[in-house]
Amino acid sequence: MEKFETFTYELDGNLYINLTSKCSNDCTFCVRNEHSSYFGHKLWLAREPSASEVLARIPQDISRYKEYVFCGFGEPTLRLPVLLEIGKELKKRGATVRLNTNGQGSMTAGRDISADLAQAVDKINVSLNESNAEDYVKLCRPAYGQAAFAGLQDFAKKCAARGINVWFSVVDVIGEKKIEECRKIAQDCGVSLRVRPYIADSE
Repeated sequence: MEKFETFTYELDGNLYINLTSKCSNDCTFCVRNEHSSYFGHKLWLAREPSASEVLARIPQDISRYKEYVFCGFGEPTLRLPVLLEIGKELKKRGATVRLNTNGQGSMTAGRDISADLAQAVDKINVSLNESNAEDYVKLCRPAYGQAAFAGLQDFAKKCAARGINVWFSVVDVIGEKKIEECRKIAQDCGVSLRVRPYIADSE
């Protein structure tokens, strides 16, 4: 498969930052399983960028984009030091910074990373995806097994307690019953729930 140096890409008025192609999940529904690109953007990375390489692609006029979003084919928190360096610099320049994550960053780091993230991001979208641990494992195939489901909830709760705007997201195809169960999980964690439409084809 051909790989590229697409470290940033534009979509819907936001600038997305693509730090890695690695992920601690292997989701059955992930767009990368079906496509080599996402809305025309070639996101498989030939190599992982440094913070300075990403910052070199940030416009001088920071207001050019609504949000600067850590999101690509991989899990951004796997490159936590680089994410933090970029996020802190963007916030210093007045940008709104969002992280799209599977919520397993603290498990990967072996410690609570919420205090670090509070200095680098304003918003966090945690992909909840399912309403219970057993189904989450079947759907997302996490490296951490069933522990990942409790881990991502703990992560969301702690990030929200730091003052970060945190929400869970699920895809509408899971059905209304599960969506309501997910809403209860979100409520228990002190965060909101957003229901997204399933994107069948991104090319």
